[in-house]
Amino acid sequence: MVSEEDVKCCARCGEYKPRTAFARRRSNLDGLQRHCRDCASDYHRTRQENLGRKVRPKIEVPDGHKLCLRCGEVKPWSEWHRNASASDGLSTRCKSCRAAQGRADHLKRHYGLTEADRDAMIAGQKGLCVICLKAPAVHVDHCHRTGKVRGVLCFNCNSAIGKLGDDPDAIRRAAAYLEGTSWKPTLVAPGVYQLPS
Repeated sequence: MVSEEDVKCCARCGEYKPRTAFARRRSNLDGLQRHCRDCASDYHRTRQENLGRKVRPKIEVPDGHKLCLRCGEVKPWSEWHRNASASDGLSTRCKSCRAAQGRADHLKRHYGLTEADRDAMIAGQKGLCVICLKAPAVHVDHCHRTGKVRGVLCFNCNSAIGKLGDDPDAIRRAAAYLEGTSWKPTLVAPGVYQLPS
């Protein structure tokens, strides 16, 4: 038998529900809100829709799962990062959506590009690295001095340019070396060498 102290009547729907169905409100005499959680949720949803705001779809989520607000998929808790400040202890977006957002933010922050801009550059290069013309173009290359984006390269070509210090003379010497042109540097000034003609 349920006592009157274990239930409360919702002011909106008029149903008697267990006290756990009501959110806390310390200013009320009984320490609970007047409306049950379901009615409060419906009221909030209707109000947000009337204001033209995006409202989370009402989806039944099984235990041990959560709805991602970005992709709209229900995923197990293992697909979420922890967030101690959230009520359920999990992030609002799943790991894959957070990773995608992180990549987009990195492009914008470091290169001033959107993903569409980068994809257009790759399409303009026919999807290939402009140096080796073999591997797919996946890494944005930029001048470290000016910050200007030069193109999209494969990992190996992008790191090779970086290892040679973005120095065109070093790259020319490397090309001459690969072509078998032996060169003997001529010292022009202390620390300055000239290639033979």
